[in-house]
Amino acid sequence: MNHKLLGRDFALAIAGQIVSLFGNAILRFSLPLFLLRETGSSALFGMVTACSLLPMILLSLLGGVLADRVNKRNIMVLLDFSKAGIIAGFYFLVGKAPTIPLFIVTLMLLYGISGTYQPAVQASIPALVAKDYILTASAIVNQIGSMANFIGPVIGGWIYGLWGLEPILEISVGCFALSAVMEIFIKIPFVKRPREKPALQIARQDLLEGCRFLRVDQPVFLKVSLIIAGLNLILSAMITVGIPVLTVEHLGFSDQLLGVAQGLLAAGGVLGGLLTALLGKRLQPERAYVFLILCAMLTLLMGAGMLWSNTPYLKYLILSGTGTAITIFSTMFSIQMLAVVQRETPEHLIGKVIACIMTLIMCAQPIGQLTYGIFLEQISAVPIITGAGAISMCIALYAKKVLSELGGVTSNG
Repeated sequence: MNHKLLGRDFALAIAGQIVSLFGNAILRFSLPLFLLRETGSSALFGMVTACSLLPMILLSLLGGVLADRVNKRNIMVLLDFSKAGIIAGFYFLVGKAPTIPLFIVTLMLLYGISGTYQPAVQASIPALVAKDYILTASAIVNQIGSMANFIGPVIGGWIYGLWGLEPILEISVGCFALSAVMEIFIKIPFVKRPREKPALQIARQDLLEGCRFLRVDQPVFLKVSLIIAGLNLILSAMITVGIPVLTVEHLGFSDQLLGVAQGLLAAGGVLGGLLTALLGKRLQPERAYVFLILCAMLTLLMGAGMLWSNTPYLKYLILSGTGTAITIFSTMFSIQMLAVVQRETPEHLIGKVIACIMTLIMCAQPIGQLTYGIFLEQISAVPIITGAGAISMCIALYAKKVLSELGGVTSNG
């Protein structure tokens, strides 16, 4: 183990992360956009983005189990080479194979690999840095992911707008291959464990144990999880599907401007995390519902702006601005709630409970994405956005009631 933060192995892991996540980010932006441009169907766009999340939900559970039982370096190397191979295959099949099945399968494979890849990276941190640096190292890894999601759409939009999909695919294959080669040289201590139960069975048992804790011991945490799932269903899905569809199809803007809008949304997530860290103890979990009220009001403002604005550019600014602010406040709410769960859950159950909560939260988003895709093809955007704002306000008022119960939990913990 290294006794400093930026030892050789950790530096290689970080460099590999930067390159790999950048390749991921430009692909996640460009592939759905290509499909939207080619078909002009928001329903199809919503269906494909929803389908792509399903393997990520399943494999993120398996990823944590595998990270404890398989050499983490080998997992990262194999998955990055696999992504390079998948995109190379996609490159040669575009225009030859049926478009929609090809996109669905490719995105499902990419998201599924991401669900397995990230737990391996996170689990490798304690083996790569000294104990005193684990928190700092985790923050670096998380910020790299956030920055890749911010920079990727901006650069991806610029490249896609100028030269199309082909250079995006070539760059991403190069990114994944380079990342895999760098990761080969990482030395992560590994002790082979005896074969126990199958990974799926272990993941199922962990999930059931976490659900039992939420249902029986801390039902208030289950309610909080349902609130965050509601946010994903109503707000996150609206932003993920709505902003690309409205920017490209309804307002007729360029791919570069869509990239800027999605980069701003990712920056909102980064800023929300930074504000939560800076404000720290001044934030009271019992009053976090205020952030949800702000999200609901901003969503209603977005709908009003789309109704009353006369110029496409003003509508674009309102969409991007309110969407970014919603991302900031929803991130601040989610981080506070997950921090309470982490603080008040027994140590031996934290991983299982968080896995259960994250699975519940992630399951909501594909449903929302599919629904918004269908709605945006059938009716105008204003009633959809206004309805989302009204439902979000109901969620915020329910959250006010639920969060009042957190005082007893934290005082007892």
